[in-house]
Amino acid sequence: MKQLIDAINGFQVLDNDTEDAIKKYFVIEKYKKGDFIIQEGKICRKVYFIKSGTVRRFCIENDLEITKWIYTDNQFITSLSSFFEQKPSFENFQACEDTVLYSLSYSDEQILLEYPLFSMFHIKQLRLYLSKINEFHHLFRVMSAQQKYQFLLDSFPQIILKAKLKYIASLLNVSQETLSRIRASIS
Repeated sequence: MKQLIDAINGFQVLDNDTEDAIKKYFVIEKYKKGDFIIQEGKICRKVYFIKSGTVRRFCIENDLEITKWIYTDNQFITSLSSFFEQKPSFENFQACEDTVLYSLSYSDEQILLEYPLFSMFHIKQLRLYLSKINEFHHLFRVMSAQQKYQFLLDSFPQIILKAKLKYIASLLNVSQETLSRIRASIS
């Protein structure tokens, strides 16, 4: 639980009451490699924090799995529109390896939002994530495949270390062969 508390304190320093509430409402969940954490067509009822492991977010487009992002230790994950609006998800989240998560249900999140410091964390976290998502989509749209790979290597090395090459290739929107050539040219 220390990892989770430390991550939240990185956004907003908490008091003891808020920390105790977080410890009460977040619960540990374990997933085996290949297990779905969130599934397309189902309502996402939880937000998660990755204690250990790797999770791939993907969509099915034209009968192909398209990797949208790969999450690793100490990151929060959820299907944003599904969780916040409580409507069916259009995306899947799948464990790429045995993964341990802390989860918070939608109803328990509503209780925690009554704690002012948790609410401040929530606002700060959302603002940062929305800003980063906006920046990421802009950058990825204008970068070459080699620049995208270099960006991942520099900014998210844990993705390069932990994810399967086919998922990285999908994320970069290149073939595995092209990814191999990019990797060889950078080495």
